Amino acid sequence: MEAAAEWYALLRSGEATGGDQARWQSWLAASPDHRRAWGYVETVSRSFAPLQATPDPRRTADNLWAANGRVIRRRRAFAGIAVLAGSGLLGWAGWRHAALPGVVLAGLADHRTGTGELREIVLADGTRVWLGAVTAINEDYRAGLRRLKVVAGEILIDTAPDPARPFVVDTPHGRLRALGTRFTVRLEDGGSTFLAVYQGAVEVQTGAGDAAIVSAGRQLRFAATLGSQETADAAREAWSRGVLVARDIPLEQVVKELRPYRTGHLGVAPEVAGLRVFGSFPLRNTDETLAMLESALPIRIQRTLPWWVSIEAKGEAASR
Repeated sequence: MEAAAEWYALLRSGEATGGDQARWQSWLAASPDHRRAWGYVETVSRSFAPLQATPDPRRTADNLWAANGRVIRRRRAFAGIAVLAGSGLLGWAGWRHAALPGVVLAGLADHRTGTGELREIVLADGTRVWLGAVTAINEDYRAGLRRLKVVAGEILIDTAPDPARPFVVDTPHGRLRALGTRFTVRLEDGGSTFLAVYQGAVEVQTGAGDAAIVSAGRQLRFAATLGSQETADAAREAWSRGVLVARDIPLEQVVKELRPYRTGHLGVAPEVAGLRVFGSFPLRNTDETLAMLESALPIRIQRTLPWWVSIEAKGEAASR
């Protein structure tokens, strides 16, 4: 895919020679994978062309979805998905590679955010919920129950007390019951739910019936079964304030955290993916974050196309 993007940039630059054209044709003919990669890059590049004049791509996405997802007609929902997926506005792999029904549900959710967007909402009972970028949740408040369902992305919850109505959060992998608490819930790409508890405790029950209590300062991942509990990093919830706090985490994890906040492709070369990162970085300005990383680590930020950015070992691009 990286090679396809580089070929595309060269051929559209106006500087390609006849020899370059011949080498591109040879590369294209060498493998079906090359042809598929070229088709993908060409399609997405065409989709981005009309967005060049749009000051805020997220506004384009918002215009495709009605303000209240519950009243969107099915036809409009599918049309919006087609445009969003084609343009790359969905941004995050969790949505981009999701099954179509899941993307439809995200577009129709009661509360949602787009690429690069953070939002705080206050529910009817006073519970505060922060939505990370590319997140969708549904709300179900009724007599005897307060319930949120996470469709995509990550939320931070600070629950309001209401002894008569339990507060639960459902994900595709199970149910979480808050026990007077502040906690974060995230759907992960690998098909699991991540839970970190900062205050109080949360009772977890998987779809298979496994159960556990996770107390403040602990975290775990679960799917059909429960993972082991680990120490939670309290600084991680800084994402709700637009800050990524990295405490000795690999560069590939930083890239994963940045992807929901950036339109287009953001990749990292295997040889630098394991570099350890320390610091605080702005999520709302990923270009600034990339510049900070480039100044602190032996890496180079390679912008092959406006929407295709790769992190490589320093000197690698220049040596090609």
